Amino acid sequence: MIATAIDTLASPPCAVLLGWRLIDGRPAEGWIKIGFDGKPEFCNPAGFIQGGILASMLDDTMGPAVFIKTEGRLYTATVSMTVNFLAPAKPGPIVGEARVLQLGKTIAFMEARLTGDAGVLLATASASARLVEAAKALAK
Repeated sequence: MIATAIDTLASPPCAVLLGWRLIDGRPAEGWIKIGFDGKPEFCNPAGFIQGGILASMLDDTMGPAVFIKTEGRLYTATVSMTVNFLAPAKPGPIVGEARVLQLGKTIAFMEARLTGDAGVLLATASASARLVEAAKALAK
């Protein structure tokens, strides 16, 4: 796998909770592939992963796509996100893929998809995000 700007960051607590792990990335294309753990603790009463958790996974796939495309220079603050839930998500591995559609001076437009077992399409999203200098956004 290719090295990305993400390799230098410590995982934030939300990413750890979701089981976030980088599977693949193509920084020049603004494309990223992330693995998540669909934990039983994330399930609703029907036994499926709750939609808000899936939305978090989508959001946590799109932001990193911008981060790697800009070689770690820009961080995203989501302005709006539209999610479409297409199939119930069962506990187990979930894969997110995202790509940057357009990168402006202050706003990025992205899209993402989540797949489950056997490549079943679970959810899609499109989002816009404000671009922030990563050095400022991630300063402690």
